[in-house]
Amino acid sequence: MRVLGIDPGFGRTGYGVIDAEAGRQRALEYGCIETLPHDEMGRRLADIYGALNEVIGRYKPDAVAIEQLFFNRNVTTALKAAEARGVVVLAAEQAGVPQFTYTPLQVKQAVVGYGRAEKRQVQEMIKVLLGLTDVPKPDDAADALAIAVAHAQSQAIVSRLSGK
Repeated sequence: MRVLGIDPGFGRTGYGVIDAEAGRQRALEYGCIETLPHDEMGRRLADIYGALNEVIGRYKPDAVAIEQLFFNRNVTTALKAAEARGVVVLAAEQAGVPQFTYTPLQVKQAVVGYGRAEKRQVQEMIKVLLGLTDVPKPDDAADALAIAVAHAQSQAIVSRLSGK
């Protein structure tokens, strides 16, 4: 199974593509789609959409795993991040790729085994699980890989339970 993990944001959208087979995962590509702060929001969203279409076209994932947004303070930031998340969903939907959503707690639980794990613990586990020499940078890319791994592990459990 090939999974594209996404950590949505309007300034930076992290992405990570993994292959998962027989309980093992391997990173194929990861990085960040960065937009320019002085650009209009429409331009920034178009940049995210275009870059995601390229990644989806290049890797043809079986699933897109997206982190659920949680903001308690800045409503303006939350709305912009939600718009970026909407572009992610649209790109996946138009490519015919099913989308799955995971909360940060679910991602930490899947990757580290503890839902209240620190960001550094998650990053170190991603490095270990994917056999990487360094922790992926920037943080948004590491988060996207963690989301992809969480989905792969979730689907592996579902497969085992269903006997597939």
